[in-house]
Amino acid sequence: MILDVLAKLSAAQAITSADAYSTNVYDMGNVTPKRRLAGKKMSIVVVVTTTAAGDGASFTDTFDFMAVQSVNENLSSHTVMVQRRITGAELVAGAVFELPIPADRPTARWIGARYELGTDDTVSVSAYLIPSDMVQAFTAYANNYTP
Repeated sequence: MILDVLAKLSAAQAITSADAYSTNVYDMGNVTPKRRLAGKKMSIVVVVTTTAAGDGASFTDTFDFMAVQSVNENLSSHTVMVQRRITGAELVAGAVFELPIPADRPTARWIGARYELGTDDTVSVSAYLIPSDMVQAFTAYANNYTP
């Protein structure tokens, strides 16, 4: 599968605080009528690149990954399109999680991901916007180069 660099929302992004947005966003364009993800259903796929960890006994049992939309490029004042709660034990390197975007979304210009962790918890993730029917074929490999 070939991935479009414009559809890459996070690239081995280290999440080291209680919550964070993806470092990149997908621009649906500022046109009237608003563009939709037409044709195939789309999903955000989140890949764990570094296993989740915590500060001793404070490790949180659950983490939330969200597909969000916003009228702002920095994703402030976002609305959640879909949210998935994942146990900390499942967040091991190489794990892949799908966030299927509902058919009636997005309705805002910018699409991104939001990651909510517990205080002092850490995880690194990569995230991509891809057609939902390609999720089963998606395999995450380690980069064979240094960016």
